[in-house]
Amino acid sequence: MQYLFSDRDRTNFLKQAERRAVQFLCKHMPVWVTSNGLTAIGLVGGGIVLVGLWLARSNVLFLGLSIFGLVLHWFGDSLDGRLAYYRNTPRKWFGFSLDIFVDWVSVVAMGLGCYVYLPRYRVLAFLLIAAYGAAMVIVLLRYKISGEYKIDLFNFGPTEMRVLIAAVLLLEIFRPGSLLQFCVIATVVLTIMNIIELRNVLRLADARDASERATLK
Repeated sequence: MQYLFSDRDRTNFLKQAERRAVQFLCKHMPVWVTSNGLTAIGLVGGGIVLVGLWLARSNVLFLGLSIFGLVLHWFGDSLDGRLAYYRNTPRKWFGFSLDIFVDWVSVVAMGLGCYVYLPRYRVLAFLLIAAYGAAMVIVLLRYKISGEYKIDLFNFGPTEMRVLIAAVLLLEIFRPGSLLQFCVIATVVLTIMNIIELRNVLRLADARDASERATLK
């Protein structure tokens, strides 16, 4: 069932395990479950992350709810498009557009969770959301210019990010301050990588401009 993943080239570390899980779940998904329904489940998962972080202000054990939200988000986000391909009912551009928008809403919801959980560091939460949003924009720019839809950075992709965040939330229960440290590191790393990737995209754009000018001569 490799055709399920033919629309994108993935390089993430958990690629094989994730593909096996997606193939298994697509095969056993009830007929009443739709791709749009899975997209909604992913969106709900992002909201649960926010609620868990908000409740964790009074009881850190509610971070477990946020971890569950991350699992739910992976379930919906990873399966919505794949299920459509499995059932031979893909809506490539509709699904792509909806997925990008819902991903952004989910990122904002999760960022708001950090915003309310770390009230003394709200600017940091804002910068983290901005950095992640910029990364999404750069991905779309690359897709527009080169036709390459690349959502992984080397061996690290959205699934690895969810696993890492879940691990940090679990660590936060036993070692308060871990989430703050993660937000600082993630913001710095994302900002640096955004600068590097933007330079690469601008080089691609410049090369394409030169190629198109050459064809006009």
